[in-house]
Amino acid sequence: MRIDSAAYASRWRDVAPAAKAQFALAGALAAWIAQGHAMLACIAAAQVAVTLLGARVSPRTYLATAMPPLGFLLVSCLNMLAAPAADGTWHWASASLPAIARTALRSAAVLASLLGLVLTTPLPHLLALLRDLHVPELLLDLMALCYRTVFVLRQAWDEGVTAQSARLGYGDWRRAWRSTGLLAGQMAVQVWERAGALQAAAAARADDGRLRFLPTAFPHARRDQAMALAAGAVLLALAIGEHL
Repeated sequence: MRIDSAAYASRWRDVAPAAKAQFALAGALAAWIAQGHAMLACIAAAQVAVTLLGARVSPRTYLATAMPPLGFLLVSCLNMLAAPAADGTWHWASASLPAIARTALRSAAVLASLLGLVLTTPLPHLLALLRDLHVPELLLDLMALCYRTVFVLRQAWDEGVTAQSARLGYGDWRRAWRSTGLLAGQMAVQVWERAGALQAAAAARADDGRLRFLPTAFPHARRDQAMALAAGAVLLALAIGEHL
């Protein structure tokens, strides 16, 4: 929900998705090429600055979206720092700290590139871009159906919580746990029923296996792609220069 809201509220909502994808890909490639800690940190900071200042994404939304993968990255780095010894005990592998720091910075830079794309591009635009790249239609249809299902389930869940709260279903922690379990079980049944209804509706309309969307026009697509290529080329040039 948060990512979708940020994409529609982004200043770059009407920028050609191909241009944003090119810049994100260039940032990810620059992160893989760069070796120095300072350069990797600069690439990550540049991607974050472009998303926050250029696309005007809310810092709170950006931080909330980035926290789960960053938390996973932190746990992974701590796991890499702990190494088993010959006697079966564990100790801190301080000698591998530079390599771990490089891996963490590279992962953060790639994550910043990906967030810059998803937080500024609505899903219909991404689907259109993937269709232009000849991604199999089955995968695109699954993405669209999952996207729609998220909103349907969120609405059904909110309505269920409201109904249970009106019947004092969350008066104490025991009732809250029981109400949550009952609602989760009912949601599983609703998902099954709605999936069957969706399949029946598609079959009744002689569905050919492809979902169609209204095309979106981007009048400044060439200009956007030229600017993205120029900015991406700068990142790649800095990474290659530092690597050499």
